[in-house]
Amino acid sequence: MKIIKNPSKNQLDDIINDLSDGGVIVYPTDTIYGIGADIHNQNAIMKVYDIKNRTYDKPLSVCVHDINQLKQVAQSNEVIDDMVNKLLPGPYTLLLKKKEGISDKLTANSDKIGVRIPDNRICSYLTKYYPITSTSANISGKTTSDNINDIVNQLGDNINCYIDAGILDNGSSTIIDLTTEYPSIIRKGVYDEKILNEILEINLY
Repeated sequence: MKIIKNPSKNQLDDIINDLSDGGVIVYPTDTIYGIGADIHNQNAIMKVYDIKNRTYDKPLSVCVHDINQLKQVAQSNEVIDDMVNKLLPGPYTLLLKKKEGISDKLTANSDKIGVRIPDNRICSYLTKYYPITSTSANISGKTTSDNINDIVNQLGDNINCYIDAGILDNGSSTIIDLTTEYPSIIRKGVYDEKILNEILEINLY
């Protein structure tokens, strides 16, 4: 287990190598700290569930690099593309129909997948090759702390690397379901009220 504060490019490259080898990390987003693992590595996905003591009927969201990577894991159309460009990067998790080949373990056997592009340079760098999981850095049922020290005390040495970006107390992302005719809010977290009101009136299909 290692803790790295404000990592350099070389240190981030080493962390990506850890992820590629099936490692699990804690990393900062634009809202709270998250647990990251390579979404294409089944063993790594299962490690995330084990670390969080999370039941397998609760899906894990994913963090992607950009809209092109989003389209590798989720179905889209021109209207949804416009909405993604309007909302992301930002504090939103978008529920979309998943693409074939995405692990059922990741999505808890659902045909939907939650996708994030946080407005955070570390997230952007970590996902330049493949998406990683995006789930709160806590044991299920416990509070997600705003600082790495408390998160380390909760998750311990089950995590390969903790990336310390200081205090993160911005709240949770807002979850928006884009799989139905009109967008619907599943959970309100951080959001821009004007943008949210605009998108709720858009016919998606």
